[in-house]
Amino acid sequence: MRFPPVLETHLDHYRRLARGKVRDVYEDGDRLLIVATDRISAFDVVLPTGIPSKGRVLTEMTLFWLDYLRDAAPNHFLSRDTSMLPPQFEGRSMWVRRAQMFPIECVARGYLAGSGWKDYQRTGAVCGIGLPAGLRESDALPEPIYTPATKAQTGHDENISFEETVKTVGEKTAARLRDLTLTLYRRASEYARERGIIIADTKFEFGLIDGEIALADEVLTPDSSRFWPTSSYEPGRPQPSYDKQYVRDYLESIHWNKQPPAPALPEEVARRTGEKYQEAYRALTGRTIEEAIAGS
Repeated sequence: MRFPPVLETHLDHYRRLARGKVRDVYEDGDRLLIVATDRISAFDVVLPTGIPSKGRVLTEMTLFWLDYLRDAAPNHFLSRDTSMLPPQFEGRSMWVRRAQMFPIECVARGYLAGSGWKDYQRTGAVCGIGLPAGLRESDALPEPIYTPATKAQTGHDENISFEETVKTVGEKTAARLRDLTLTLYRRASEYARERGIIIADTKFEFGLIDGEIALADEVLTPDSSRFWPTSSYEPGRPQPSYDKQYVRDYLESIHWNKQPPAPALPEEVARRTGEKYQEAYRALTGRTIEEAIAGS
């Protein structure tokens, strides 16, 4: 089954609270409707081309992880019932409890990649955390590290120190966010590794619900994580990944200046990117995205 990409959503009976790079959020009293569209961004610019079924994969994967990790952290999920909504919302929407979100991206890194690799090359550390000399790109770290960042509505998030998170949310809460992040990352990484996927790094978001810290927003998706197939893992170079690197590589190849407006993607690039997202979901859950939606 093929679904046409959904780039925009509209609801007459609910107020749209926010429109992010990928998600639209509507409010209904004390609950929110989070809708994952098929929009995709690269280099912090939203592209005009949708990725087939991307929003469905992001939603189904988040729901999978929320269930798998529910004994480690409470979360904001309420329901996935979209029977009262237009058909385009099916499989890409979930009702959640409203949370008082912390202004911190909680990042866990288990491997040396991306900005962490660049930081290590310059300083021998990642976000101020010293590491052994002689590590290669994509090497596993001696143990996972916590590297929080500020949330940015536009542009890049900025890495901050743990001490800065203490100033923002207090020592007890900062320590709890760090410990939860590393616990969730380790549990998810062990599960994924058994299914042929390395989670090189990921970010979590947390908020307060009834005074308790709860996991919120997207969880362990290809948009918020680096997923590498174990079958091709080889330290010392960048790794093939189940994410939007395919899109980034194409945009680099056409020498786009990374400023709006972004160019449209060829159909082949959009299709292949969508397939990569679905491959990751199938590897982690053992189901296709169509099977997941049909069984919900």
